[in-house]
Amino acid sequence: MTEIHNCQKLHLGCGSKHIPGYFHVDALDYPHVDRVGPVDKLDFIADGTVEHIYACHLLEHFGRKEYAAVLREWRRVLKRGGTLRLAVPDYEACAKLYVSGKVSGGLPTILGLMMGGQRDQYDFHKMVFDEKSLTGYLMEAGFSEVYRWDWRLTDHAGLDDYSQAYLPHMDKESGTLVSLNLEARA
Repeated sequence: MTEIHNCQKLHLGCGSKHIPGYFHVDALDYPHVDRVGPVDKLDFIADGTVEHIYACHLLEHFGRKEYAAVLREWRRVLKRGGTLRLAVPDYEACAKLYVSGKVSGGLPTILGLMMGGQRDQYDFHKMVFDEKSLTGYLMEAGFSEVYRWDWRLTDHAGLDDYSQAYLPHMDKESGTLVSLNLEARA
């Protein structure tokens, strides 16, 4: 298989979301997808050649015995000092809202965050994360300097994706952010 060496920014599991300047990889064939295929086996990309990876609400689609290998694969393709920008459903934020009774509609309101939208064969969640666990998993995979990132301060801030998920839905002013947005340095 031909390796790609000039891919500076990857948008993995992009779905219908396009970010200009990124190389898009998804299992489904959208018009902007540069490579249709798995996001957990990037054997078409040489080691240490990517500057930045963005994976929004993707890692939770891998199971308890899968996600660690996925993180190691993403770490493999990153340059030293490169960044992995992750967004996953924030289990702690969802649980706090649910237990407090502050989720109008109750359990059905957070079900999609926890279980996936289940709209196609890929849209099922198999794992949950909170900040402490995901930080530890990233460190174990060889990353360092794990920190939160603010969607408002990114080159894709204008893209309304799940990194901007709030409850109540779309209440970005007074709602609760239910996406755990962490970035890690390779």
